[in-house]
Amino acid sequence: MKYTRPSYIRAFKEGTLRESRIFMQSALHDCTLCPRKCKVDRYTAPKGECRTGLQAVVSSAAPHFGEEAPLVGQQGSGTIFFTHCNLHCNFCQNFDISHEGIGETVSDEQLAHLMLYLQQRGCHNINLVTPSHVVPQIISALELAVEAGLCIPLVYNTSGYDEVKTLEKLEGIVDIYMPDLKFLDRHIASRTCRAGDYPAIARKAILEMYRQVGHLQRDDRGIAFRGLLVRHLVMPGYTEDSKEVLSFIAEEVSPETYVNIMPQYRPAGELSNTTELDRPLEYDEYTRAVEYAKEIGLTNLL
Repeated sequence: MKYTRPSYIRAFKEGTLRESRIFMQSALHDCTLCPRKCKVDRYTAPKGECRTGLQAVVSSAAPHFGEEAPLVGQQGSGTIFFTHCNLHCNFCQNFDISHEGIGETVSDEQLAHLMLYLQQRGCHNINLVTPSHVVPQIISALELAVEAGLCIPLVYNTSGYDEVKTLEKLEGIVDIYMPDLKFLDRHIASRTCRAGDYPAIARKAILEMYRQVGHLQRDDRGIAFRGLLVRHLVMPGYTEDSKEVLSFIAEEVSPETYVNIMPQYRPAGELSNTTELDRPLEYDEYTRAVEYAKEIGLTNLL
């Protein structure tokens, strides 16, 4: 079997995990950890765009079997769903979690216990869902969990709206990056997420993730232990933007990138200002995206 030791164990032993934790916790005093750059003091001040203070909020933690096959295997992916989000897509299919704040506040110690619980359940990895706004809390919990025996890969499952300077502090800590690349049209991003800079931010973030971990690597069971996996949700009416997304991956990241082109869009959230999205995705819109991906040479479609 291929060697699958998580990179964060070395970071813990060499002290870089501790250094990252100290830096991240200090940064919460004037928070610019995500592209929103709210600059609030999350120790004392009113909450910023992510509506999260000093402690993370978790909506659920359990083995998940609906993720990509390289993560799920036989025992499931150990997902921890963080409440709130720094992107605020108006079509979010988890609107109650990301916008309405369903979840419970947890200490770093409790978050560490959740990681250890999922490992004890036999999960193949710790899958951090929507982690961008709680990176300091994750690193603090990870340090505690490693001391207690955590030893399975860490997955950073993100919208792609990530600050490169924050990602740089995760080098040698995160094993698997799984970003969305939602769209590359800034007008769409502005209307759906109030983030016209999303396309530029996500491009830089994904290139940084790829620089750190490279292509997705799988052990002899087919379970991923390191690398990049990109998701793209095909949305109704945006076929041309899907082509641009896929072209970016093939040409600027790598044609060997593992890509999950997802067909499960359905109307959800609050679509009052984007009425064109208030319909299900048509099957041929999805198949056109898949066929285009094959045409431009993407070889690892999930």
